[in-house]
Amino acid sequence: MKSVEVFAPATIANVSCGYDVLGLALETPGDKVVMHLNESKEITLDRIEGDEGRLPKDPAKNIVTAVVKYYLDQLGLQQGVSVELYKQMPFGSGLGSSSASAVAGLVAINELMGAPLSRKELLPLAMEGERLACGNAHADNVAPALLGGLVLIRSYDPLDVISLPYPENLFCAVLYPHVEIPTSEARKILKTHIPVSDAVKQWGNVAGLVAGFFTQNIDLIGRSMEDHIIEPIRAMLIPGFYEMRQLAMENGAIGFGISGSGPSVFALCDNEATGTEILEKLSDLLKKEGIGSNKYLSPINQAGPIIR
Repeated sequence: MKSVEVFAPATIANVSCGYDVLGLALETPGDKVVMHLNESKEITLDRIEGDEGRLPKDPAKNIVTAVVKYYLDQLGLQQGVSVELYKQMPFGSGLGSSSASAVAGLVAINELMGAPLSRKELLPLAMEGERLACGNAHADNVAPALLGGLVLIRSYDPLDVISLPYPENLFCAVLYPHVEIPTSEARKILKTHIPVSDAVKQWGNVAGLVAGFFTQNIDLIGRSMEDHIIEPIRAMLIPGFYEMRQLAMENGAIGFGISGSGPSVFALCDNEATGTEILEKLSDLLKKEGIGSNKYLSPINQAGPIIR
């Protein structure tokens, strides 16, 4: 194989109360990487589209080519590679834009090399892409982007990632307000110390959410999607967050929360029609405040990256 095209999906990190330990993959949006082997022994970034000129074209500084080099170095390979990156999702949206790019690049180079590593084995390499993007090698975006579905990161040291079951009829209604919150900045404002009472509430909700997914208990999922630690702080950065949450819940959402570091928000729904209606109402609410938005409605993506 001399060339390959890979689509990697957007993700919802945290899933409300699971900060840095829960994440799920979406079917749309996502990023696409086209990769070609050559005889040069160099890694080149030949094209970037959809980035509005914001991404570095230096292969050493762009996340996609940086993780490709890291992959080749880890395997002790010298291989010429030319890369094309097609950004198909917004920057700073809280939907794992950098993760999608890194995962697409890693899956592409691994496929071209004959797939010597499993997708779980690619995860630590993808986490290095996250470190380059935001200074923190967290896995709640890259793990679901790589593995698909809903994942729990039980431990970071040693890395222990578990795929969780979930009700098949779930839909994620995702709204991206046109305000940007860089992940690094959203992390800086978080508290470094929390009351034990808040921690106990959070542990109960994370356990309840995992139990709800395992037992297909929609009511348990809904009442567990409460974040007592991260959401109250990050919600201050998102215009109309509490109004949007109230509107979503009044119109049939199972639960509502911030996707990753925001500003995207998501409503978990038990059918497509409810998700469509909620997105229209949320979009109209922001429009009245002069804020544009992107709407995405997606089931949970079980497959993860798609190789074409």
